[in-house]
Amino acid sequence: MNVNIQTVHFDADVTLIDYVKRKLEKLNTFHDGIIKVDVFLKLDNVVHNIKDKITEIRVQVPHHNFFVKTSTKSFEESFDHSLDSIINQIKRKKEKLTA
Repeated sequence: MNVNIQTVHFDADVTLIDYVKRKLEKLNTFHDGIIKVDVFLKLDNVVHNIKDKITEIRVQVPHHNFFVKTSTKSFEESFDHSLDSIINQIKRKKEKLTA
């Protein structure tokens, strides 16, 4: 599984990158054919004082791509919501294939 983490409008610290990588390791338990995972961590409303944290996750498996985008006030919370959504999408797709 190839993991690509990109940050937009800011430089991520090591603890955030490690947090994302550690959580992404769980994806292999739900689908063993994951080819590539792209994670985009973005700051929204950069001009204003309030900055929403946006997480986008794209997972590529053979013959299908999964994508989710979540926005909250912290990257960890946003990433957790996105990861839960991706896992649910993968589970539903696998259930359809086995049915």
